[in-house]
Amino acid sequence: MEPWNTFVEGDNLDVLPRLTPTYGPFDVVYLDPPYNTGNPFVYDDKVDGRRADRHRTWTALMRPRLEAVREVMSERGAVFVSIDDNEVAHLRLLMDEVFGEGRFVAQVVVNLNPKGRQLGRGFATSHEYLLVYARSLPTCALDASSRSLVDPRDFPLTTEDGRRYRRLPLRNTNKKFNPVTAPTMHFAIYGDPGTGQVSTEPFPGALEIKPVFGDGGPAVWRWSAAKIDAQPDDLVCRWVGTAERRRADVFQRDWLHEGRRKKLRTIWLAEEIGSTDTAVVELKSLVGHLFESPKPTGLLRRILETMPDDARVLDPFAGSGTAGHAVALQNAADGGRRTCLSVNAPEPVRPGSNADLAGYARVSDVTRARLRAVAEVVGGGFEELALDS
Repeated sequence: MEPWNTFVEGDNLDVLPRLTPTYGPFDVVYLDPPYNTGNPFVYDDKVDGRRADRHRTWTALMRPRLEAVREVMSERGAVFVSIDDNEVAHLRLLMDEVFGEGRFVAQVVVNLNPKGRQLGRGFATSHEYLLVYARSLPTCALDASSRSLVDPRDFPLTTEDGRRYRRLPLRNTNKKFNPVTAPTMHFAIYGDPGTGQVSTEPFPGALEIKPVFGDGGPAVWRWSAAKIDAQPDDLVCRWVGTAERRRADVFQRDWLHEGRRKKLRTIWLAEEIGSTDTAVVELKSLVGHLFESPKPTGLLRRILETMPDDARVLDPFAGSGTAGHAVALQNAADGGRRTCLSVNAPEPVRPGSNADLAGYARVSDVTRARLRAVAEVVGGGFEELALDS
């Protein structure tokens, strides 16, 4: 059985073409590259044989690696890149060039530091970004929704047989859709507020009901007449308003069912996915307090939720190994068969850092230590590959 986590130490430019025939192609690629905050890069690329300005140097570092990522992705794949304000503008343009502007999916704001950074001048920054691109939009498997966001409390009503639901107006509340723009969706339906029955044809005791906005202007329905005829039990007629404003209206019974998902917004809050502080605690519980700003597994687990549960995951800048940890947690939670290939260059830890004081010479030492601990605590196995020279 293939282990959930595989690790290889090496430069991702060298590793990806050599390992993809066996471990790819990849459906999910997560990159947490250097943020270009002023520190020198481990990947010491140069432009035209000389040191260029910091943005050009960073772009020169990233371009061939993004091109290599694109080549190892499956047709159903999506790539997710974390970045902050230092390079988000350049990265967006670079991703447009490498993947194609038409393959852009989203730029998500990720609230990883809800307290905000208190050092330095200006605002207390509390967010980063996650850029999302598809390898091919028509075949991309990404589903921008999540099961974990569905709250049963949003479905307060219960049928006699115990099914939970909520009522949604059958009329379209968006005024862009009206009898002029969608004339076929403006028609009369019939309902009895006493029994709740709804039909497209008149019946004894029924009232004729046409869709109207709150101001009384004509509106349109969200469902066609054919859909109403096919699903009458999912609709209910009720009285709304009081006194002279009382009128009959039609509502959809929106059911809470197994596997229901909720569409993701483009702002991800720390209370939903975790923060830098919770990520430090996660890492500490496995191998110690070694990094100051790892990514929380909740961020990666949300990414994984948007893709199939048998996805092959690639993390070319593995760092502390958050992606591999998240894959194991998500597989354990939902029975998935995801695998993760984590790659990290043999970069030295920062002198005097927690990792250095704990006896780790390289960041890749932390990566493998965490993934081994994940295999022991969560399961799924761990394999380390040695590249032939």
